[in-house]
Amino acid sequence: MKKLIFFILAVSIFSTCKDTSKDKDMHTIQDEFTLPEWAKSAVIYEVNIRQYTPEGTLNAFSDHIPRLKALGVDILWLMPVFPISETKRKGSLGSYYAVSDFRTVNPEFGTLEDLKNLIDKIHAYNMKVILDWVPNHTGWDHTWIKTHPEFYTKGPDGNITDPIDPVTGKSHGWSDVADLNYDNPEMRKAMIGDLVHWVKNYNIDGYRMDIAFGVPLDFWKTCADTLMKTRNDLFLLAEAEIPDQLNEKTFHACYGWSFFHTMNAIARGEKNVSHIREWIENERSRYHRGSIMHFITNHDENSWNGTEFERMGSGYKAFAILAMTMDGIPLIYSGQEEPLTKRLAFFEKDSISFRTLSNMDFYATLTALKHQEEAVWNEPYGAPLQFIGDSDHIAAYKREKNNSKVVIMVNLSDQKRSVVLNEDVNQMLDIYRRVDVSLRKGESIEMQPWESWVMIKK
Repeated sequence: MKKLIFFILAVSIFSTCKDTSKDKDMHTIQDEFTLPEWAKSAVIYEVNIRQYTPEGTLNAFSDHIPRLKALGVDILWLMPVFPISETKRKGSLGSYYAVSDFRTVNPEFGTLEDLKNLIDKIHAYNMKVILDWVPNHTGWDHTWIKTHPEFYTKGPDGNITDPIDPVTGKSHGWSDVADLNYDNPEMRKAMIGDLVHWVKNYNIDGYRMDIAFGVPLDFWKTCADTLMKTRNDLFLLAEAEIPDQLNEKTFHACYGWSFFHTMNAIARGEKNVSHIREWIENERSRYHRGSIMHFITNHDENSWNGTEFERMGSGYKAFAILAMTMDGIPLIYSGQEEPLTKRLAFFEKDSISFRTLSNMDFYATLTALKHQEEAVWNEPYGAPLQFIGDSDHIAAYKREKNNSKVVIMVNLSDQKRSVVLNEDVNQMLDIYRRVDVSLRKGESIEMQPWESWVMIKK
């Protein structure tokens, strides 16, 4: 616990001491569409309300807010809180993403007043809240089905259809939802109106947009412009990996799926550190602005593709450090701090058991690092990543800006490996091992399987 206390104290001091020398730079950054200043060192936490507590309600989740604040969370992403369609629903409880009304709350979770109280409590703890929004489709008994059937895509038979894969021309298999027609301008207006409603009337701080890759870019331009005029410090996250959505100023961050898949392939022994370099050169370079959200798990991956323990085995902490210190904005999923070692059922009740919180210290140390060290802040406030060692198995890199320097060395293999440094690493402190570190250029450093060093300037 000593390291955790050390970093929490450091963060407290850091956050209360305003660095006026940087005010001008921050105002300049804020003059254009970019990540809001309040999110410059933010960590996102995805909240699965249904599974978070035995009760599965907003009020029951509210009791966890102080603990999540201690974890170092800044943005709480609430998976959809809206009513779930009963028509064609999957399982006994259905999918959060089959929404029947965009303007109210799933009665299984609570009431609108409960949601308002939760948002107020999150803000009282100096945290932000974003809603998970589903713009690509609705449930089959959404209010629009009856009142505005013209809002939906029709098949050759003239009937409303579920979403179709534009590549194959076949159904995605999402039979519990109806596809929205973005050729209809009135539907677009109604969608944006509902989005503005939650910003104006419930003071939310932004959105995570589900299936953002399935919605036209010109809609996102209009949507972002309208939302940012409503409130200019919102945070917009796209479930997509499309450079234009960031480059064209429609979102502040998007998913890092390709990097996530690279990490999984490394864990399986199919790729190595050279592929991380390739990802930076070939994929990250396509984004001229904005942040990539990095993660080792989320609701989709956990339920459909396996836990981080299934996919990454004993190396999951090494990959968590990589994801939390890369050039991007990090995500923690519900229960990761426990840790959550099972796949959660998607359409049924399947509670997370918070008992040991044995990874709380591990993640809290990383979030404190994120808050304290300017070098690892989110784009455009932090520093780019620079490799400082030659190895196919050890990722050795630094991020350095002003008086902040963070050096990471992570063995991404299940065997002892060595890395040769191409610069000195002097006067550093390893925040986990609590030891001073000084290394010489040209020195070969041996690391144990999955071993990680996370170092800051003394």
